[in-house]
Amino acid sequence: MQTVIGIDIGTQSTKAVVVDARGQILAEASHGYRVDTPRPLWAEQWPDVWWEAVLACLNACLRSPGIDPSDVQGIGVSSLYGGSGIPVDARIEPLHPCLIWMDRRAEAQVQWVKSTLDLARLGEITGNGVDSYYGFTKMMWLKAERPDVWQRTRYLLPPNSYINYRLSGEIATDHCSAGNIGGIYDLNERTWSTEMIDALGLDLDKLPERLVESAATVGGLLPEIADAVGLCPGIPVIAGGVDAAMATLAAGATRPGNHVAMIGTSMCWGVINQRIDARQGLISMPHVLNSHRDLYTFGGALTAGASVSWFVDTFCQRDGDSDAGSVFEQLEPPASALAPGAEGLLFLPYLMGERSPVWDAQASASFIGLSLYHRRHHLYRAVLEGVTFALRHNMEAGTERGVPLDDHLIVVGGAAQSDLWMQIIADVTRMPVYTYRENVEAALGAALLAGQATGLLDLDPSLRHGTLLERATPSEAAAAHYDTLFALYCQLYPTLKPIMHRLTTADTSSE
Repeated sequence: MQTVIGIDIGTQSTKAVVVDARGQILAEASHGYRVDTPRPLWAEQWPDVWWEAVLACLNACLRSPGIDPSDVQGIGVSSLYGGSGIPVDARIEPLHPCLIWMDRRAEAQVQWVKSTLDLARLGEITGNGVDSYYGFTKMMWLKAERPDVWQRTRYLLPPNSYINYRLSGEIATDHCSAGNIGGIYDLNERTWSTEMIDALGLDLDKLPERLVESAATVGGLLPEIADAVGLCPGIPVIAGGVDAAMATLAAGATRPGNHVAMIGTSMCWGVINQRIDARQGLISMPHVLNSHRDLYTFGGALTAGASVSWFVDTFCQRDGDSDAGSVFEQLEPPASALAPGAEGLLFLPYLMGERSPVWDAQASASFIGLSLYHRRHHLYRAVLEGVTFALRHNMEAGTERGVPLDDHLIVVGGAAQSDLWMQIIADVTRMPVYTYRENVEAALGAALLAGQATGLLDLDPSLRHGTLLERATPSEAAAAHYDTLFALYCQLYPTLKPIMHRLTTADTSSE
């Protein structure tokens, strides 16, 4: 039975799956690690941590019952957004940790870009804006603050490109990962932008010359790696792409209008489309499928499930509530019995600043409307509603320029375990909500892409690798009430922004 392997290098763990010709998962494995945070707002990782995790996951999967390593036809690699990329020397040895997506150290570079460049021209070329989230600002930081590293750097490689090199000995960057760097990638022409690279003072020769589609073969598996894990040498190593787009593919998004919300620790909503418009305040890159034509445009909240975990950890670990499952069992019924709005409460879920569409590292969270009457289940429901308003905020930003959406929303991730949350999402977005019975993640997307690249799978028809379930349909009465609350929610940030920033300044000055 022929199979393929999908690997996803995540922020906190790497996962691998073995998938058959029907897209069914036959074996899976994961290996965890930590993010290095040497200073506040810094987040970096050494790529050897990822490589060790990849080997561990491959070995675990290939030793699973019923798996024959000789059946594996190819490997696909998905990865976290690697920000700056990994600076490597001429021998492709890492020189510095990768400044990953959550790293915020490049704020000075952001301000320089905003005060110096024609931002309209930047948006026109790249389809993206300016923020320390983007890799091009992190590259600028490396050049300014680590000139010795910059001088020795031969390439800046996204995480999946680096792992693909370790697997195949070949260097290439997929268009999805290149586009997510922002700033230096021409989204119209699907190539590096020499105009923006020159304007930003970066170096074209540090970017891989070979840009490929996500389903392209980078090279064949090296004999020494094949021997180490038991695979056949020379099997194709597929370029892959950014994990958010890969997970969206795994959830069945293959055509313009398909859209998926991934709600775990953070929230990411993305839609497949063909329009380039930086004014949306979202992030755009070529999709991992049909990347020569289709875009993956997404927006995200930094703390989605993390807001729920924070609330439970902070307010609910009393009275013997040591088990998180029991806490949710206690909270969900009374929270479900409340009417929309949690009896006069609104929650702004900016617990670590916020990404799209507000793009403000100094944004902060708040409960509005609290009184002595409110109890834990009121606040719990308000948190779920606040994160869902953030989802709608991104969806409306994505559609305000006329991008059409399918008439239903697919939700994947840990939030799908809550029936209450699924109903809130249906009511707030006015869309039926569907989830998968199976585990749908980026590693599966990488395997599906490898399956198509090797001829094992055809992703052109509708995907049937999982069981899609209708979880909630919108109530008109609830939706109408949420429309009113959402309008108030949208007023909260601009109203409170000056105070948020003053508080941040006051806290800094007191140190």
